[in-house]
Amino acid sequence: QVWLVESGGGLVQTGGSLRLSCEVSGRSFSAYGMAWWRRAPGKQREFVATITNGGSTNYADSVKGRFTIARDNAKSTLYLQMDSLKPEDTAVYYCNVLNSAYWGQGTQVTVSS
Repeated sequence: QVWLVESGGGLVQTGGSLRLSCEVSGRSFSAYGMAWWRRAPGKQREFVATITNGGSTNYADSVKGRFTIARDNAKSTLYLQMDSLKPEDTAVYYCNVLNSAYWGQGTQVTVSS
């Protein structure tokens, strides 16, 4: 069993920044590809960013240039630095072990206009 716990969400004004964290249990974190997803009110879950076990990253077009995914294998933690936030970034953000059924509980991000 793998446990994922997100933190760092909150309320921020347009143009502000937040950093999300996702702590992952177990000793195999460095081997995992990881991802951030989000679900806005009334919408389906959408991909935000991925990072491979080798550190290669990929982003949704909607966040490219504003969000940065990173990982600290020593701390078994995944991060999402979110800058230049927009109201349309408002959503519950989830971390996920790629190609697995392991998900965190989500953390709410609200961007006010």
